[in-house]
Amino acid sequence: MTPMLIPRPHRMITRPGHFTLDSKTAIRAGQGTELAVELLREQIAGTVGLPPKITRDGTIALSLDPRLIGMGEEGYSLTVSPQAIVLRAARNAGLLHGIQSLRQLMMTAAGRRIPCVDISDRPRFAWRGAMIDVARHFMPVSFLRRFVDLLALHKLNVLHLHLTDDQGWRMPVRRYPALTEIGAWRPESMIGPAGSTKFDGTPHGGAYTRRELLDLVRYASERGVTIVPEIEMPGHAMAALAAYPELGNFPDREVGVWTGWGVSEAIFGVQEATLDFCREVLSEVMEIFPSPWIHIGGDECPTVEWERSPVARQRIATEGLAGPSELRGWFLGQISRFLVRHGRQPVCWDDGDHSGSLPAEAMVMAWRDAEHGLAAAQRGHQVVMTPWRSTYLDYPQSAQGEPPGQPGGIVTLEDVYRQEVRPSTWDAELSSAAVGTQGQLWTEFAAVAEAVEYLAFPRLCALAENAWSGQWPDFAERLAQHESRLKELGVNYRPSLRYDRT
Repeated sequence: MTPMLIPRPHRMITRPGHFTLDSKTAIRAGQGTELAVELLREQIAGTVGLPPKITRDGTIALSLDPRLIGMGEEGYSLTVSPQAIVLRAARNAGLLHGIQSLRQLMMTAAGRRIPCVDISDRPRFAWRGAMIDVARHFMPVSFLRRFVDLLALHKLNVLHLHLTDDQGWRMPVRRYPALTEIGAWRPESMIGPAGSTKFDGTPHGGAYTRRELLDLVRYASERGVTIVPEIEMPGHAMAALAAYPELGNFPDREVGVWTGWGVSEAIFGVQEATLDFCREVLSEVMEIFPSPWIHIGGDECPTVEWERSPVARQRIATEGLAGPSELRGWFLGQISRFLVRHGRQPVCWDDGDHSGSLPAEAMVMAWRDAEHGLAAAQRGHQVVMTPWRSTYLDYPQSAQGEPPGQPGGIVTLEDVYRQEVRPSTWDAELSSAAVGTQGQLWTEFAAVAEAVEYLAFPRLCALAENAWSGQWPDFAERLAQHESRLKELGVNYRPSLRYDRT
């Protein structure tokens, strides 16, 4: 049977024969390949029971070859013959992706027999991600590690963690312990969509420790996945305001961690002390997360409180702004420039960029539609395409309305695949600004890890295919075979044959 990989390699030729894995299989490790070798040993151990030894004449050879740089930072070459397996790449990232292709071949293999292939592969886009909202519903680290493994299997290289929101603060901050002591917990959660009057009466919360996050970052890095942290500001801040009311527009007002869904009018104030708080929090974020990118949210920020705040009115006058509507851009610009000074690239949602106040270095996630991505590209920003109609995986997967899923829309497998990451109407220069795409898993309606997996798969398989190869031919056939791998891994996935709008 022809091996069917997801995402489809750029070039793959199948050949007669197979390579047999057994307890005598050994690895020949080239200089600088130690990280990749350890991952491969772990994968092979899962097949034959023991990790293979490292020897000078091993039949599985890994090497870094600078001459392959023409395949890019993440490209690789994999040859499987009856006598040997040879994996080469210019960079470690390529080796790690090659190992995932080999992993899929091993999972396809009957009796440890890996089919002979010749693969030359590289990604279509640099940013291939998935976001998990751990603020609305806390997810254990054990699940995040498992999710990292699943991302790596599909050559998705970014895990975006939405760590804070109105409903919970999950990021430990030494200087502000109440953020997790108070802000991580809410007394109950809304049942149904925003505006509902029903609540479950069940407390919910949780927070990560520094050690847990540091270990998660290391674990992900060893698999070629970068963890991008998100700290929401200036809106979506009720959990922080519950812990430190003085950060808001009305310091004497006490608010609780929000129990509802939707968009709250309670937002950060624009006083210098609040900006200092944000900088101090992000300083600790940068201690834990070495990611080049730090996400600062910026979306859905009502100005009702700023319109009533004397401090906000003074800030508008001092900065020469036209009115409260320009405060969000000013706020995000201040924080973005702080991150740039510290060698990081700020990231925000597209509605945080509407005033053009962000530095050119900022990256924009276009969640509303391609037109907002185009506007960001025209202002000189890199863009990650995240349109809700094709990447918001919290929406149901069919009109059958099966749980879990946010009401109000349907995002099918084909919707995810057919997304134009670089719309055909964009010229070449603007198209180059679109660096990739990402699937979003908001968790208002996905309270447990099993629900997140069900929403994610196999739609993340389609997103991976789009972002890596962009080839639809035989995808359905390959996915049918790939689902046996998901089943083998115990993934709570939705069978793809059930995708429809009726």
